[in-house]
Amino acid sequence: MIGVPKDADVELELRLEAVMEGVLVTGTAKVPLSGECSRCLDPLTSEIEVGFQELFFYSAEDASEDDSLLHGELLDLEPSFRDAVVLALPLSPVCREDCPGLCPECGVKLADAGADHSHDRVDGRWASLQGLKLENNKDDQEA
Repeated sequence: MIGVPKDADVELELRLEAVMEGVLVTGTAKVPLSGECSRCLDPLTSEIEVGFQELFFYSAEDASEDDSLLHGELLDLEPSFRDAVVLALPLSPVCREDCPGLCPECGVKLADAGADHSHDRVDGRWASLQGLKLENNKDDQEA
């Protein structure tokens, strides 16, 4: 429903620190988002700021299987950055907090439909009686 657009510009603020085991990277990223409202399906755009921290080990001997490693003088921030962004994404993004969504009967956008928008609902158990007419009998009225 929402994600980071392909080739989007990401603003990073990073701090790299040399520690005994490797390089500790601490950073924040401002990321543009694009998607659709989970209630009314209108397109929406926004921006989030996420923080992340990762230790990149000098050698595989010091690291466990899931730890990040330096590759010479290079380090790959993409997995840490991607994980931080995915965890910060809203599960049900909305265009505005009071978005009424779509009508469950006809699918019209309730924000545009107006306050008088309604549907006649007939209980299925009584649907066969809908075509019957009550006839007034003079004898019943006099009694």
